[in-house]
Amino acid sequence: MYSRKPFYLIVAALFLVGLALMLHRYFVYEVPWLPGEKRQIWSIEAKVEFEANGKPVKASLAIPGSQPGFTLMNESAASPGYGLSFIEANGTSRAEWSIRNASGPQELYYKVDMMLDPFARGPLSTQIPTMMQADVAEPYATAMDQVLSLAEERSADGITLTRELLKELNNRGQNAELLAQYKAPGPLLVELLHRANVPARLLKGLQLEDGRRRQPLINIVQVYSGEQDGQYEIFNPVTGDQGRQEQLLLWEYHSAPVLDLVGGSNSRVTFTMLEQEQPVNVALANKFDQPHWINVSLYNLPLEEQALFKGILLIPIGVLVVVFLRIIVGIKTSGTFMPVLIAMAFIQTSLLTGLVGFLIIVGTGLVLRSYLSHLNLLLVARISAVIIMVIGMIGFFSIVAYQLGLTEGMKITFFPMIILAWTIERMSILWEEEGPKEVVKQGGGSLMVAVVAFLAMNSELVRHLTFNFLGLQLIVMAVVLLLGNYTGYRLTELKRFKPLVDEQKLDEQKVDGQKK
Repeated sequence: MYSRKPFYLIVAALFLVGLALMLHRYFVYEVPWLPGEKRQIWSIEAKVEFEANGKPVKASLAIPGSQPGFTLMNESAASPGYGLSFIEANGTSRAEWSIRNASGPQELYYKVDMMLDPFARGPLSTQIPTMMQADVAEPYATAMDQVLSLAEERSADGITLTRELLKELNNRGQNAELLAQYKAPGPLLVELLHRANVPARLLKGLQLEDGRRRQPLINIVQVYSGEQDGQYEIFNPVTGDQGRQEQLLLWEYHSAPVLDLVGGSNSRVTFTMLEQEQPVNVALANKFDQPHWINVSLYNLPLEEQALFKGILLIPIGVLVVVFLRIIVGIKTSGTFMPVLIAMAFIQTSLLTGLVGFLIIVGTGLVLRSYLSHLNLLLVARISAVIIMVIGMIGFFSIVAYQLGLTEGMKITFFPMIILAWTIERMSILWEEEGPKEVVKQGGGSLMVAVVAFLAMNSELVRHLTFNFLGLQLIVMAVVLLLGNYTGYRLTELKRFKPLVDEQKLDEQKVDGQKK
């Protein structure tokens, strides 16, 4: 008979190693089990891409410093073969790379950790900038004068004039539409203010959002309200919001170019950001920036990979939910781990939007698939046709949602198209072979399992544990192996044996009655 001891030894080893790694993170690096007193750290990585021309290259990137709302914790840069210097001049900070000879695609990286600090102060320029009034060709000059005339009638100073200008530019009138073709909202607002002798400068900011990748900078306008330095307000020229916006990091605040490049072309700068809620002592000591072989931490990876793993590490939790509900509870699903992928889509779309989108796509797909069954197509062609239909339905529903102003409905594109196509195909075959009752049973089971997996994966506690304690993955593996060794009855099967239990109880009652 086959011995089960090696199996249980492997399970025990996985569990103990995973638990040891988690305890090590807790006691040595002081990572808390539960969200407690923390500091919010934003790790931002700037990626500079360009084509080198085979000549000496010098690239100068504007970099942020401590400023109102943010304290700079540490900064670093990486690009093999390049020389690197951090330059301070006239209150500005820049990272400058240089190399004697380079050709082909080049990538330069700059990373900074900014701590959210309401008491922080920094070198945000309060000096009134020099105003420059450029010559504007017609009909743009007339349109600018008309917009300024209307705004000046309802304003009292530079700040109120800016507010009224934003209202005029956002009302989509004839002049506003014409000026929108002339310049982008940020440079246009600065030029209008200079035309009205109001000091203003264009800044570059980064709207922080956890897990975002390849994000560009946005324009921010700094408007001065008086002739003395220090009196200013910040405006978002696109939204019209006044004042420092929440989660807005000013990246370049001296009206200088974000990137100066010599010896290259086709340059661009994109940003990846990740929010890290760390204990106060961990944040201040920067312990995660000290790699060690036993420090199993994702914080040592580039930010783009960290943001990717933040979602990937939730999948084992969804897998554990599916294994438990299928093996122990006995819920039938359409496909083995399709509910996990649907749960991942729910995380991106929100639960209600995801459920509605899934039902609409699958329901419509079943109707269209029923027509294809009459064409007697081969399996590969039939599946390909279903995939094309799913893509078309997703595009159609996204356009309809946008036209109706339902922005949440546009997130339906996060659904895995191939999985949806196979789900429609499987359910269609199941309908033909087993009938609609079995389709409803398996489809409803899949949705129920997906919802439970979503609730588990979307928990703040689960997100914290999976990202900060990689040893948890070994514990989940051990539990999955144990569940896979279960050969008993499922909970949904117990109802089949209820008549036997009732009959046994009735026999026992008869025996007891005869004895009496």
